[in-house]
Amino acid sequence: MSSPIIGVFDSGFGGLTVLRALLPLVPGAHYIYLGDTARLPYGSKSQTTIARYAVESARFLEERGSDLLVIACNTATALALPEIRAAVSVPVVGVIEPVVRAANLQHPSAEVLVLATTATVQSHAYLQHCEALGLRATEKACPLLVPLVEEGWIDHPVTRDVLRIYLEEALATCSPKAVLLGCTHYPLLAPLVETTLRELGSQAVVIDSAQATAAEVETHFPTSTPSSSDAATFECFATDSVEKFQRLGSLFLQHSIDQVQHLDLGG
Repeated sequence: MSSPIIGVFDSGFGGLTVLRALLPLVPGAHYIYLGDTARLPYGSKSQTTIARYAVESARFLEERGSDLLVIACNTATALALPEIRAAVSVPVVGVIEPVVRAANLQHPSAEVLVLATTATVQSHAYLQHCEALGLRATEKACPLLVPLVEEGWIDHPVTRDVLRIYLEEALATCSPKAVLLGCTHYPLLAPLVETTLRELGSQAVVIDSAQATAAEVETHFPTSTPSSSDAATFECFATDSVEKFQRLGSLFLQHSIDQVQHLDLGG
C-alpha cells in the first residue's frame, strides 16, 4: 500500500506521543489525529459511555479514509476495543497488547511493573494481558503524573518527587525486570522514570508504550526505505478548544501544530 491513511484516536493529548513515534516509520503516510477533548476524562465514565464515544470517533476516522486505526488511549483500549473492532471494517491497533508483547520478548515470564492511571489499573487490562503471556504483573496507579505532564513539568522537582514516591511504593512490593508505561502521557517521563529507577537500585528496563505501539503499526505496511519526498503528514481534530489543543499538543508531539480543526461529536 502506498501513501496509507492512518487514523489515531485518543480522548485527549497523550496519544500524540504515539503519533510522534509513528511519524518516521511509515513512508508517505498521512495521519489523522482525533482528540476527543470535550468529553475527557474517559476514566470517570461508564464502560457503555466510553464504548459509545470511542466508536463514534473510530467511525469518523474510518469515514475520513483511514486504512488502519490506532486507539492511542489506554482507557478506550482497555474498555472498548472489542466494540471498536466490531464497528469498523479496517484493522485496529490498541496500546496495551504491543507493550505487553514487547516486555515478554525482552523478559519472558518475568515480573513486570505497570505504571498507569487509576482507571486503567482498575480495569486490570494490563494484568490480564500479562497473565495471558506468563508475565507476573504488579499494577501501580500514578494519578498525579498526568496533570504534572500537562502542566509541562516534565523535569520539575515536584514531578521528580512524586514519581520517586510512586516507584518507592511499587518497588517495595515487587522486583520487576521491566517497567511498562501504561499511559500515553508517560513516554514524556521515560528518561525520568529510568533515572529514578537507577537511583532506587532497580535495573528494570523501561518499555515505552508509544514506541511499542508504533512498531506494531509499522508491521501492517510493506517495508520500504523512506526518502525525503516520503515524509509523513498529519492533520488534527479536536472536539473542544483548538487553541488549547495547539498549545498542549505541541508539547506532546514535540512539533508545532499549525492548524487544528474543530469537530462536534455531540454529547
